[in-house]
Parts: sequence; C-alpha cells; structure tokens
Amino acid sequence: MVKAFFSVLIVFMALFPLAWMIISGFKIRTEVVSTPFQFFPEVWQWQNYAQILADTAFLRTLMITGGGAVVFTVGSIAVNSMAAYAFARLEFAGKRFVWPLVLMTMFIPGMTILLTSFIVVTNLRMLDTLAVLIIPGLAAAGHIFFVRQFYLNIPSSLEEAAVMDGCGRWGVYLRIFLPLSKAPFVVVWGSPASWPTGTTSSGRS
Repeated sequence: MVKAFFSVLIVFMALFPLAWMIISGFKIRTEVVSTPFQFFPEVWQWQNYAQILADTAFLRTLMITGGGAVVFTVGSIAVNSMAAYAFARLEFAGKRFVWPLVLMTMFIPGMTILLTSFIVVTNLRMLDTLAVLIIPGLAAAGHIFFVRQFYLNIPSSLEEAAVMDGCGRWGVYLRIFLPLSKAPFVVVWGSPASWPTGTTSSGRS
C-alpha cells in the first residue's frame, strides 16, 4: 500500500508540469500568470490550439525537433551501449589506457569547450542543421560509465550459455545484453538532461 502511494505520488509529480502546460494553452495570457494560482481557465480558449496548429512553420519545427530527438535517442543508445559492452566484456589492446581517457572527459565543463565546439561544427558546415543536434552529443562518457557498471553485474553464465549456443559477440550483445538494458536506458535517456541541444536557431535543416 505504501509503495503504491509513493508510486502514484511520483507519477503525479512528474505529470503535473506537463498537464499544467497543456491546460495553460487553453487560457488567456493574463490567466497563465495570475495570482492566486488557478489551474483551470475560466473560459476555455480552444482557438489557441487551432491557431498554432494552423501555423505550418510551427508544425515543421515540431516535426524536425521530434524527429531529431528520436534519431538522437536511438543513436545515443546504440553508440553508448556498444561502447559500454566493449569496455565491460571485451579485452582489446589499449583498453586500460583508453578507459581512463574516456572517464576524464566527464570532468571537462561544457562551457570550456563551447567556443571550440562552435568552430568545429562551423568548419564542418553543420551549423543550423539537424545534424548539429544529433552527432556531437551521441557519445557521452557518463552514459557509457553508467551502462558499463550495469553490464558488469550481468552474470557471465548468461554470456557463456549464449556462446555455447552459437552466438558470437554481436549475438551476445543483441540477444542478451541489449534486452536486459531497459532499466538503465530508461534512467539515462529518460532524463531531460540527456535530450539533444544544439545551435540551431531557426529550425532549418
């Protein structure tokens, strides 16, 4: 009973801002910032959503942003989970040297490389494109570290059984590790901090 109560409370806290945002779309401007707080509008302004959905520029921007988020999430999961599997289960030349270098990038503040990152994407002609929202942030040391720690706790007997059944490294990753990774994927990529951000300003792609 207690677990159910806290589960409902957490879901409510997570969904309340979203519900507030959607319902605020039916308010007039003064009601959104009115004091005292009023959750529901006095008069539902249905034309607000009708007007914004009739704006082709808004719909185009919405599709670009949504598509970019989907591509970024799928690509980031693929890149970081494969790297995590390699560092957790594979032995390769230079592993003990490369892994500390990967971890070191976690301690570099993003602000310190902001200018150089801007120069790089500009020289690559990625500025103001959808690619700049996706490619620069695909690999993240923090994500690799988190997923790697999860992979280290997966029993090696599962991997050995898959190998005995004829699976190669790709088969073990795709059939054993990837299906078991739903929990860390939700934790890592379900956070807004993991969503793509970039230098696009006008929604052009």
